[in-house]
Amino acid sequence: MSAEAKAGRGGRQGASSGEGFSQEERAAVKERAAELRKDARRGRGTDKAAADERDVLAKIAEMDPQDRALAERVHAVVTTAAPELAPKLWYGQPAYAKAGKVVCFFRSGQVDKERYSSFGFTVQANLDEDGGMWPTAYALTRLSEAGEATLRELVEKAVRRGPDGPG
Repeated sequence: MSAEAKAGRGGRQGASSGEGFSQEERAAVKERAAELRKDARRGRGTDKAAADERDVLAKIAEMDPQDRALAERVHAVVTTAAPELAPKLWYGQPAYAKAGKVVCFFRSGQVDKERYSSFGFTVQANLDEDGGMWPTAYALTRLSEAGEATLRELVEKAVRRGPDGPG
């Protein structure tokens, strides 16, 4: 069977046949397991929240300069627009949670070996549209003032309580 045929049968880019996950995916799973162990040791409360935010800021500081600049701006927008969201690491990347559940997250393009970084929302975000279709992730190569305003609006909407939705 050709490599193209194998890839078409659900193979992932960067993973050899039989491996299942790429190196980046395996690394993210390992980071998530470490995050869960660390969370279990930290307990709850303001000390945990402060430690979680320090972890996020440290992860951002480790990023490639272009991703770091994006992540810093995203962090500032999210924490200002929705102060009720708590920064935490999620699969080794910055994320923002409400009541312990991740609502939105930043993914470094450099870490993921992609051509762009991304900002996304989980099912916890209250972004549902009446038409039954809405975007859940955005590619980021830069963040203009207009982009920042859009991000701020989306984050604010994501945490608002809807008639049927979370938030």
